[in-house]
Amino acid sequence: MTLYMLDTNSVSYLIRGNAAIASRLQEVPMSALGVSAITKAELMFGLARRPEATRLQLAVREFLRRVDVLPWGDAVAEGYGVLRAGMTAQGLVLAPLDLLIAAHALNQSRVLVTSDHSFRLVPGLKIEDWT
Repeated sequence: MTLYMLDTNSVSYLIRGNAAIASRLQEVPMSALGVSAITKAELMFGLARRPEATRLQLAVREFLRRVDVLPWGDAVAEGYGVLRAGMTAQGLVLAPLDLLIAAHALNQSRVLVTSDHSFRLVPGLKIEDWT
């Protein structure tokens, strides 16, 4: 079974009602879906900036209740170090949190679901755009 990791922009699109992502999610068992703890952190930052957005708060928290939030542990940290060093040596730059998410997806052997084309810079990372 293919395992997927939704990045922050994919979750945001889903929360905002993107029909294509919602439709694709119906085809994938929940046991095959996850988000990085880094994505959860980004979502929590977004909620902290908009405490008055009660519907958004409820939607994000309900999503996080239903999906596996994958912990970011020692093995991921080691893989991140190797990945970042390799990309830096090649002159490839990715936003810091995106690089953390990419390293996590690689470590977990998951396909990263994203519409952010900059992830294509990451060697060996499998990507699908569900938008």
